[in-house]
Amino acid sequence: MTGDGPLPIVSNADIVAVRQQVRTAAVESGFSLIDQTKVVTAASELARNALVYAGGGQVRIEVVENARRRGLRLEFHDEGPGIPDVEQALTDGWTTGSGLGLGLSGSRRLVDEFDLDSVPGKGTTVTVTKWAR
Repeated sequence: MTGDGPLPIVSNADIVAVRQQVRTAAVESGFSLIDQTKVVTAASELARNALVYAGGGQVRIEVVENARRRGLRLEFHDEGPGIPDVEQALTDGWTTGSGLGLGLSGSRRLVDEFDLDSVPGKGTTVTVTKWAR
């Protein structure tokens, strides 16, 4: 685990801090420049979603390893309104806001593993893993 626990996401400055922490962890984990960019972009989108749609949240950044490889696992959690239709939310171009509707679906394409758990009225947890190549 990097840092001393979850990083808060309550302002735009926190999104910048999340990006910096994820990039540092990716460099230290041996990610290529392309994979650094992918995981940082996904982290930025997911942090922004937590701020915009849930009023804030937190992220845990964890270095993970198995017998063959090393990677980063990012767990974003918020206690916002949740996502009523996860399948629809993962559709390119669908948005309840003013963006392009590519945050969740785009993030899913940028990482190797993507899990979204959302309960309306309770919040959302998105866990992504990116493996170093």
